[in-house]
Formats: sequence, C-alpha cells, structure tokens
Amino acid sequence: MTVPRQLPNTITIVRILCAPVFLWMLLADAGADGALRWWAAALFIVAIATDGVDGWIARRYEIVTDLGKLLDPIADKVLTGFAFIGLSILGELPWWITIVVLIREIGITVYRFIVVSDHVLAAAWMGKLKTVAQAVALSLALLPLWTLVGEWIWWVNGVTMAIAVILTIASGIDYIVTEVRAARRRHTR
Repeated sequence: MTVPRQLPNTITIVRILCAPVFLWMLLADAGADGALRWWAAALFIVAIATDGVDGWIARRYEIVTDLGKLLDPIADKVLTGFAFIGLSILGELPWWITIVVLIREIGITVYRFIVVSDHVLAAAWMGKLKTVAQAVALSLALLPLWTLVGEWIWWVNGVTMAIAVILTIASGIDYIVTEVRAARRRHTR
C-alpha cells in the first residue's frame, strides 16, 4: 500500500486548524453545558487522538520528516493551549494553571524554533507522557460529565489535572537538562 508522503503532515495541519473551531464551540454557549460543549469536547478528543495516528503513519511507512517532527508538538500545544485557555475563560480552571502550562509550552516551542537550523528537537518520552496526561485531564474537564454522574467527577478532574500539571513542569525541566547536556557534549568536541 502506498501512502502519500505528506499524509502525516496534512493530518497534523488539520489538527491545528481544528483548534480555533474547538475553542469557538467551547465558548459559544458561555458554559451552559449544552450541545456545543459536548461537540467541542468531542472535537478536542478526536483531534488530540489523531496525534498518535499521524505519528504511527509516518513511522510505519518510513515517511518521518523534520517538518513533521516540528509541527506535531506544535499541534499538540495549540490544541491543549486553547483548551486550557477556554476552561480558564469559563472559570472552570484557575488561570495560574493555564499560565504555568503556557509558559512551559511556549518556551519549549520558541526554543525548538531557535535550534531548528542546528537540530530538530523531537518530542522526548516525558513530553509524550505529558501530552497524554494533558489530553486525558482536558478531555475529562471538557466533557460536562457532572451533568450525568454528579459533582464527584470534579475530584477526578482535579486529580488528573494535577498529574498533567506536574508532568508538564517535569517534562519542561527534562527538556532543559537534556539540551544543556547535549550542548556541553557538542561544545567539548
């Protein structure tokens, strides 16, 4: 089977384009937990789930590109960033969490662009784990499950969000340490 070389990158770009649509849907009913909220959550879940699809296709058919390595984490950050911002606008997530996450995400992304002419900074295992934790925490927070199962779900949301924030900070530190070590190795050669 022949797979078009740009298919993984196209999927990634579609994920990026879904982000503003998702945010509009989330905010359109101003937190009324209506149909648009459910659709926004569904769009987020589908878009974030395709993160694994584009990577799997690229690896399976040996069409991994430097552009894909650069765009894939950006798509994750745009989607999750919009979700964090949307939840904070709705008053469902403290702004300090959104700010901490965005500082880490934007910082790593800017750094990726700075070093792109030297080397492509691909996602590390802890960064991937962080993305999964954020996807789970945000999916639970976006789905208005409290309308179906009751207020206790807020505790589950809180625990999953705490795990996601801790992994976000830890993976940011991991990127910094890894890059400092690599720079030292390059400098001593």
